Amino acid sequence: MTKAIRLQKHGGPEVLELVDIDVPPPAADEVTVRHHAVGLNFIDIYFRTGLYKQPLPHGLGAEAAGVVEAVGRDVTHVKVGDRVAYGQSPLGAYAERHNAKAMHVVKLPKDIDFETAAAMMLKGLTVQYLFRQTYRLQGNETILFHAAAGGVGLIACQWAKALGVKLIGTVSSPEKAALAREHGAWETIDYSREDVAKRVLELTDGKKVPVVYDGVGKSTWEASLDSVQPRGLVVSFGNASGAVEGVNLGVLASKGSLYVTRPTLGHYATSAEKVQAAAAELFDLVAKKKIKLTIDQRFPLAQAGEAQAALAARKTTGATVFTLD
Repeated sequence: MTKAIRLQKHGGPEVLELVDIDVPPPAADEVTVRHHAVGLNFIDIYFRTGLYKQPLPHGLGAEAAGVVEAVGRDVTHVKVGDRVAYGQSPLGAYAERHNAKAMHVVKLPKDIDFETAAAMMLKGLTVQYLFRQTYRLQGNETILFHAAAGGVGLIACQWAKALGVKLIGTVSSPEKAALAREHGAWETIDYSREDVAKRVLELTDGKKVPVVYDGVGKSTWEASLDSVQPRGLVVSFGNASGAVEGVNLGVLASKGSLYVTRPTLGHYATSAEKVQAAAAELFDLVAKKKIKLTIDQRFPLAQAGEAQAALAARKTTGATVFTLD
């Protein structure tokens, strides 16, 4: 039997239960991974609350690192005993063992430990597709990135600096502003006391930015539209403050013929080759110490509810992992 988090109904953190489950042998295109560390991400909360639909009962989590315990008959790129990580999988990574799709499983370089891998796979691959595929940054741009002191944000700050990009990061406190700057943000805006769009205008000498990366959603939507240049792009990739609803397309015209996209990692990481290439770029920056992972919170799996509550209340910085060793 395997210990795992399951929920019978949608709701608050209290619906998460630690139970015993059976993990079947891997299908032909799957890998069974015994986890050493599991990543916590805001998308997990979306599934818990029912914002993202999944038939009940179900597990949570899609990011983890560990050792291959079994492989399906069609799997050739990893073998039993390999150290691996993944940032996508069928829901259920909040567990001691889990069957992940082989195309999403990558071997870990020897110098990357399990906790670091679990903290960075989904977040790091997210930044990769945002910066290198959705709007391919070339260097010398000035961009706006919301929630710059979060798990994705701190990776984004470092990646932007490595590319020669000036990242303006929004934060909720002076402490988080300092953290974002320590990780490479060019400037920060405290949205709890500053007008984001007005400050962007000042920082860019009235030019605004060509692209805004917005993982916050509802509460930052207007500021994002007001911060981007005519014919610029708003990349809305998350809903931390709630979903963006009732979008009036005419507003995009009135604000400068703007473009908007709502991407997900799954639509960019569509093959094993693409996942491997994205992970290789991430691992290379980590190896060169241009990206350092900050894990500020560690929880046992039994405290999944407490961990999610802290994340939702924006009481966390950097990454949060569940430890299973």
